Amino acid sequence: MKIFSNKNFVAWYFVFPVAFIHLFVIGIPSLASLALCLTDWRGLGEINYIGFENFIELFDDRYLKKAIINNVIWTIAFLTVPVGIALTCAYLLTGIKRGQMFFRLAFFFPYMLASVINCQIWKYLFHPIHGLGGFFERIGWEFLAVSPFTTKSTSLFAVAFVDGWHFWGFLVVIYLTGMYQVDNHLYEAADIEGATKFQKFRYITLPMIRPVFIFSIMIIIIWSVPVFDYVYILTGGGPAYSSEVIANYMYSQAFERFDVGYSSAIGTLMFFYVMIIVAMFGLFRRAGWDI
Repeated sequence: MKIFSNKNFVAWYFVFPVAFIHLFVIGIPSLASLALCLTDWRGLGEINYIGFENFIELFDDRYLKKAIINNVIWTIAFLTVPVGIALTCAYLLTGIKRGQMFFRLAFFFPYMLASVINCQIWKYLFHPIHGLGGFFERIGWEFLAVSPFTTKSTSLFAVAFVDGWHFWGFLVVIYLTGMYQVDNHLYEAADIEGATKFQKFRYITLPMIRPVFIFSIMIIIIWSVPVFDYVYILTGGGPAYSSEVIANYMYSQAFERFDVGYSSAIGTLMFFYVMIIVAMFGLFRRAGWDI
């Protein structure tokens, strides 16, 4: 039949199964969450409409404010350390001709591991008895024998370090891909002018990979909002909410305190924040930015 040979029909034929699953797994629950944020539903029983009371409560919730501050710190940390290390390593890798695939796999391998495995590796590594803590205690460095995951002043940064260790290899790969798109004639011209490696990196490499770089900044900002798995596995948000983030706090409200309405309000807040970030980058794109 002619309809089956239509290109649009063929495209939708293959897209429909994924779109159907996405609708029922993500779309409908998301819409339900937007509706439940205006209720006091506890997960079971009657659903009562309470208007914007949940959102009013958000502004008085000191634990949520602490989680938001931790999310901001998390975002700043990921916009600096992993990005800086990944840019440096990617630029250095462009000068390696032999065995480059080995280095790519070595950097990307932590990203391929499941978060549970990554967390267990670092949990055992920082274990106060069987890991580095026990080693430091035996050599007399008791101040380093405590696991950073169990200390209020270091728990958030320790979890961010583990997540960054898993994530920065992904950035290396995408930056390296962008750097290989740069025309070699630009570097040759810079060599003739006597430019240093740093000058070539600053005035040629960075401007030429700007679309990839800005894209990485965007995904880091967006992915830093729903960060959950590493915090939940390593610290559970503790000790004393020192590593609590918004997604972890939302989970505890929904599945530990059974305050589904309030949890949905937190999720709605996250949703609008991400939409604002996406809209901002969309405006930058319309303004002529290469994104």
